[in-house]
Order: sequence, then structure tokens, then C-alpha cells
Amino acid sequence: MVLLKTVLAFAATIFAMFLFIPVGLPAFILSFLGLKKPMSWVNYKMAQAWARCIIYITGCSMEVKGREHIPKKGSVCFVSNHVGIFDIILAIGYIGRPFGFIAKKELAFIPMLDVWIYLLGGLFLDRKNIRKAISTMNRGIQKIKDGGSMLIFPEGTRSKGRGLGPFKSGSFKLASNSLAPVIPIAIAGSYDVFERHYLVHAVPVRLVFCPPIVTADMSSDDRRHKLPDQVRLTIEETLVTRLEENRE
Repeated sequence: MVLLKTVLAFAATIFAMFLFIPVGLPAFILSFLGLKKPMSWVNYKMAQAWARCIIYITGCSMEVKGREHIPKKGSVCFVSNHVGIFDIILAIGYIGRPFGFIAKKELAFIPMLDVWIYLLGGLFLDRKNIRKAISTMNRGIQKIKDGGSMLIFPEGTRSKGRGLGPFKSGSFKLASNSLAPVIPIAIAGSYDVFERHYLVHAVPVRLVFCPPIVTADMSSDDRRHKLPDQVRLTIEETLVTRLEENRE
């Protein structure tokens, strides 16, 4: 059954890629003809259907809380801990609105996946080139200021189930400089879905959208220094609460 789930998940992903691009590309082109908002929803809804399908195939016991904290429209920055590759599937499946995200530059060289990321509003970050990295972050900030939403993983790498890592200041600029509400996201259990054994396993997964943190009223100094600590503490406390609930 584990092997079958793994094969089905990969087959569904490959099928979705082939299906998504012929529809997503025209939608992307139409977005330049005054249809940007509805076309972004078309692309997101297709991706969301794929994500929900993958989650269903895994058979994971999902616990999702706090979706009422996600605004239906307007600027917002989602800040999440990064446990494993399954995190982005969870985000696409449950955020419920179009959003972009920062992806490492290496993913831009994977055929079809690069197009997927681009069509969904993703931005590729070259961490070895400071000038390009700053340009990418500024584009992300502008996306948020224009009324969109972005998702960042400020740890910069997957924790692989080893606990919450330190936040990198560079990636957090998307949250601190956009002046948008920040919604912390706490994810637990996603590493065990696939990466621990490189086979799909049905495991308990928890996804919590925490109450938004208003940043517009903060001083620039507080946004730069206190906001990252506040967001990290919120995520950390949510993860600790989850562990205590499991022990009970």
C-alpha cells in the first residue's frame, strides 16, 4: 500500500503538470490583458485541486486550524516553519487564495516545475548573488504592497523534523518591509509523509494558521528587530502546544 500510494502521488503530479501548463500559460497571457486577478485564481484553483488530490492519496490524518484568520483579499505575508517538501503542498491546498512564494534558484532548472512555480507567482532567489537576491525580494515586497500575498520560509532550509531553526534576516524582509499583516503558520508532521523513508506514509499532519500580526503600526526598528522574534515565538509556542496535545 505504501508503494502504491507513492506511485499514485508521483503519477498525479506528472499528470497535473502536463494538464496545468496548457491551461496556465493562456491564463498567464490573459492576465496582461486586464484579467490578472481572475486568471491568478484560475491557476491557483488548478494547483489547489492537485494539492488536495495529493493529500488525499497520502491518506494523512489532517488537522487544519485557523483558516478563519486568512483574509479573502488584500495584502498579507504568510510566514511558515519549513519541515519538508510536503509543506508547499499543504500551503497550496489550504491557504485558499492565490499567493506567491520564494523558491531557490536551482528549481528554475527543473523542466516543467519551473513553469509551475512561475505561473503560481513564485520568485526564484539566487542566494549567491546579492544584487539579484535584493531585486527578487523587492519584487516580492511589491507584490504584497499591490494587494497580493506571499509565503516565506525564513529558516531558509528544511528542518527535516529536527525542530524550529533560526530565522534568516534576509528572507524576513518580505514581511518586515511590506507593512502587510503577517500570518504565522505552524506545520508539524510533514517530513514524515515522504522524506523520512522516501515512500509515502499516512501520518498525522497538523497545519495551524495563527492570528495575524499587524505590522503597519510598528516602527521600522520594531519591524526589523522585534517582528521576526515575535513571529518565531508564535510558531514555536504553537508547535509546543501540538506536542503537549499529542502526549495527552
